[in-house]
Amino acid sequence: MKKTLIGKVVSIKMTKTVVVMVERKFRHPVYHKVIIRHKKYKAHNEKLSLQMGDVVKIEETKPISKDKHFKVIEIINK
Repeated sequence: MKKTLIGKVVSIKMTKTVVVMVERKFRHPVYHKVIIRHKKYKAHNEKLSLQMGDVVKIEETKPISKDKHFKVIEIINK
């Protein structure tokens, strides 16, 4: 089963690659405070014209390069 994530584009400086920041929220097991963590993923972007700040859906795929294991499926918000 392929992992799909939703995140915001934070960098478009590379050719055919975008950096997507995915945030996740969880409750601390002891203190019950909501904690926000984020992680950046490099995603393959062949044809879509993306801008910084766009919200996109990315899907896990076979390794395209050393640290690129996701591809952009669709643009959710511009």
